[in-house]
Amino acid sequence: MQAFLHPYTLMFSMERALLMPPQTKRFFALAVALSCVSGAPAIAGSIDSMSLANELGSVLASEKPCGLTFDQAAISAFIESKVPAKDMSFPSTLMVMTKGSAVQLEELSEAGKVAHCTQIRRVAKSYGFVK
Repeated sequence: MQAFLHPYTLMFSMERALLMPPQTKRFFALAVALSCVSGAPAIAGSIDSMSLANELGSVLASEKPCGLTFDQAAISAFIESKVPAKDMSFPSTLMVMTKGSAVQLEELSEAGKVAHCTQIRRVAKSYGFVK
């Protein structure tokens, strides 16, 4: 696994970083800094873990604002299958990312919330988080 971000991905990520709350920005800055180091599998794993925590945090934070009810067993099964058992940083990163996403959701316009929730419903359904 490589610890390299394509320039377009990095640019898109930097644009998203401007919208992040301060605590999320710190984690994003760390991910960008770590991505500059190549050839270190442990770092690549850390970036993968942070990315997964960010993405799952966005989904989990959207449960109430999007009017969804998630299947707790499905979320647990997802984590069991995607997160290495030795990844001690995942829970705290997920917590920060979930809280950061919740703050961002409060600031969305109604149209933004409709767009966000539409995709969250699709993602949640694809992973079996909703029935």
